[in-house]
Amino acid sequence: MDTNLPTAGFSAGSKLPWLPGVTPLMLAPMQGLTNRALRSLFIDWVRPDSVCTEFMRVNASSERKRLMPSDLREISPEENGVPLIVQLIGHGRDALVAAAQTAQKAGAVHINLNMGCPYGRMTSGLTGGGMLKKPELLEEIIPALRETISGSFSVKLRAGYDDHQQIFSLLPLFESAKVDFLVLHPRTVRQAYNGLADHAITAEVVQRTAIPVIANGDIRGSAFGLRILKETGAAGLMLGRGGIGEPMLFERLRGRADAEPELAERKAMLYRYLSDLLPRYCKLFCGDAQVLGKVKGVVSNVVDHELERELKKLTRAKTLDAFREAVKELL
Repeated sequence: MDTNLPTAGFSAGSKLPWLPGVTPLMLAPMQGLTNRALRSLFIDWVRPDSVCTEFMRVNASSERKRLMPSDLREISPEENGVPLIVQLIGHGRDALVAAAQTAQKAGAVHINLNMGCPYGRMTSGLTGGGMLKKPELLEEIIPALRETISGSFSVKLRAGYDDHQQIFSLLPLFESAKVDFLVLHPRTVRQAYNGLADHAITAEVVQRTAIPVIANGDIRGSAFGLRILKETGAAGLMLGRGGIGEPMLFERLRGRADAEPELAERKAMLYRYLSDLLPRYCKLFCGDAQVLGKVKGVVSNVVDHELERELKKLTRAKTLDAFREAVKELL
């Protein structure tokens, strides 16, 4: 990693999905987006220090099939040398433990529990960020998962369900269970994506625990990301919408690309991004309509006021051929 990016020191014997002494830049798990085609593009282009699967729903009602066969096919220890973190979303100690065991048998080395998604599917129990509504259940779930998972076990969570201070009451549980690292998005679940992520909370969490904390939330520019690292003391950054919208953000944070590129460069990067992504999506998904819907989901994360006309043309394309023509016009 470039020396312009601060490094954090961890023990050589750590099971963390990044190298000792590295400040990891991680690609966040995003439902409908971080499929294996998109992950492969990011690895080929900007090589995040780790990548994540989309969340894998745990079936609480079927003891035989805790995870979908399609999810199991996604699992591996790494992808092209980059550690792959498998994220589980579900409820119930027994179901989650069984799913973790199944994931490990399929090759998972790094397993993450989703306790942050504000839109987790609600079935007979609370999932995702909803788990924070009943923190008493976590007292049996977290230690049981830690006992089951032989590789790294991490938790991605919000600051609280409706109280930003809830995270502090959970730190003793995470510490006693020996959770390997936390990924903190400092909004509440009720906030969803409204308002701003309060990284003053990230800084306080870092101060109050020895567990490595990865900062997540509203990181859309390199200057802001580097400031978050400096001001919070976070072990690293997890890039979600900001990274999906601009893959080169990883390189900008490393000091290997211009922090504020000119319009022509941004257009060229968008052209390269979509031109590289389209053939990968055509191999992964079935039919033009599905490919078009998926690639528009990527474009929806691109924020660039000087490219509003071009972005509108891409998102309004009615056919895949029309989308390809709109991509060509970026040249």
